Amino acid sequence: MDLADRAIEAISADSQPLDARQSQRLAAEVPHWTVGEKVMERQLKFRDFLAAMDFVNRVAELAEAANHHPDIWISWNRVKLELSTHKIGGLSMNDFILAARIDRLVGN
Repeated sequence: MDLADRAIEAISADSQPLDARQSQRLAAEVPHWTVGEKVMERQLKFRDFLAAMDFVNRVAELAEAANHHPDIWISWNRVKLELSTHKIGGLSMNDFILAARIDRLVGN
């Protein structure tokens, strides 16, 4: 099953973040993302401000449906997304699933 097709599940406060080995294995499935110890990020460039905002709005719809929300920075035609599961202070499977779904919006 493709990572983007997996279900996003509720995370309890006593859940543990993914360890470095788990994160690096999953990072191979979302190669456009930079994966750190507690956060993963992707930066994108669009033709103009409206295209960037259209993308951000589509990400917002995905995130709201999943109840898992990225931090988003917008600067004219550039968008930076950061994913982390704040409740557990690190990365969870949900971050990688949402990253894969966002990649589908971009076409990669």
